[in-house]
Amino acid sequence: MTSRLPAKARTIPAEPEQYGLGRSLTATVLRLPRHAAALCFLSAAVFIAMTVMEFFYFRQLSGGLPSLDMRYLGFTPDEGMAWLTAIGRRGGEIILVWHYLTFDLLFPALLSLTLVSLILATGRRLRNFRELPGQVQSIFALVLVLPYTLADYAQNIAVARLLSDFLSANPDSLSFASVLIVTKFALLAIPVVVIAAFWLVGQRRQA
Repeated sequence: MTSRLPAKARTIPAEPEQYGLGRSLTATVLRLPRHAAALCFLSAAVFIAMTVMEFFYFRQLSGGLPSLDMRYLGFTPDEGMAWLTAIGRRGGEIILVWHYLTFDLLFPALLSLTLVSLILATGRRLRNFRELPGQVQSIFALVLVLPYTLADYAQNIAVARLLSDFLSANPDSLSFASVLIVTKFALLAIPVVVIAAFWLVGQRRQA
């Protein structure tokens, strides 16, 4: 007589959670509007500090010439070389340390977080935007802001390289830095315009 052993229940291997990282990123992004006021304050504080350094210190080093990344419309290679010549190597080291390795190392990321928080905060005042899935909202905000972030850091690297190695300054490298500066401000205008548009539409619908 043979004994029957109880049949073992078939085990199904647990599937790894898909899109876990994506969900975590989405949740983090969607929480940013809660901190919009604090992010705006911090961004403004860092911007004011950089502006004070520019007008009360860096322009003394350059004989009154504006720094390269303050030239919203770009600059010619001759204008860039004139600024590098005016600040000299010592001035270049000072600006590199007290701007590109301190305040402007933080500012693009901080401003980007602020812009994302404001896009979501103003967008949620509109019914059509508010009804979108959270992931779509976060992707929309990131797509608007990340190009500016990347352009700003690329520009910082290009100018920092000029300041750390004056021999690298030539018409090509100066023109490239100029293009990055113009691109940065053009890309920054996109999320700013969207935020302003969301806010105006929200105001009209509340009226």
